[in-house]
Amino acid sequence: MKKILIIEDDLVLRENTVELLELAGYEVCEASNGKIGVEYAKTFSPDLILCDIMMPEMDGLEVLSRLGRLPATSQIPFIFLTAKADKSDFRKGMSLGADDYLTKPFEGDDLLDAIDMRLKKYQSLKSTKGDSHSDILEFFDKASDIVELSESAKSFKGVKVSKKQILFSEGDRPQYIFYLISGKLKVFKNHADGKEYIVEVISDSAFCGVTNFISLETYSSSCVAMEDSVVAKLPIEDFTRLILANREVSAQFIKLLAQRVEAKEEQLMSFAYDTVRLRIAKALVELSEKEDSEVIKITREDLAALTGTTTETVIRSLSDFKKDGVIESIGRQIKILDKNLLSTQDY
Repeated sequence: MKKILIIEDDLVLRENTVELLELAGYEVCEASNGKIGVEYAKTFSPDLILCDIMMPEMDGLEVLSRLGRLPATSQIPFIFLTAKADKSDFRKGMSLGADDYLTKPFEGDDLLDAIDMRLKKYQSLKSTKGDSHSDILEFFDKASDIVELSESAKSFKGVKVSKKQILFSEGDRPQYIFYLISGKLKVFKNHADGKEYIVEVISDSAFCGVTNFISLETYSSSCVAMEDSVVAKLPIEDFTRLILANREVSAQFIKLLAQRVEAKEEQLMSFAYDTVRLRIAKALVELSEKEDSEVIKITREDLAALTGTTTETVIRSLSDFKKDGVIESIGRQIKILDKNLLSTQDY
């Protein structure tokens, strides 16, 4: 049974709506103001929220804003109920992530239809769980029912990118969000002394170029293909529509950014406290896990740029690892023989 939370200060309207929803087969929880509604949203875990805008204690816009900041409630479909058909309220509510807007008084059938439509669309989007290219295409196809996407976004075709081809450069203004279908990319910065520092190595089935989206600033780093790759491009305008119009997409985007920040924090901690030898060992293990392979394709120069050291130090460390039997060289590639020993801090 689907659960609906209604937040409405008008007692008569709230009771009538609760009765209508229960007759339609929904489990209903009711709150008389926004402050109580926020607490109920946390404990009741509704599948959808109906909320008035003009209320005591806390208005509907603040309710939506607060719930949108909480991971547990940020993805719940949200429909505003209001007697004030003011366009500024409508725009503000939708910009905060509301999914629909009903003006009071409304017909019972209109309310039930709006609820049914939102629940079905969100269930459809949530059913796409994977992150492969075909999964992304399926998701965009479903999302296009909620928000208007360009033909470029709907097709989301991959194009071949040659080794050493640049996708974007530091100082460029973002025009696309990139999605790596196959191959490998590196995001890097050039230091004032001319040395290259690799911020991130991106393997198959991953987005790239998202971190500058929120700030709307130019790229703070560059991105180049480390090998022949296939990349799809999503125009910034389409990505913006998805983020602003759909809470499921925005929640996933926030999760992606949080993972990136966490990874950067771990990298900074490693640079601050780990020995160079351990940083190289950890980088090899991480690359192996990203590529889901014991054989790693990375040049000694790139490995040095990734771990903040010199090529000579990387070569010496790899030689020590080979002597100890934890890796072996296959041409220019590196094969990990003992991942557990390599990743042990006491090694």
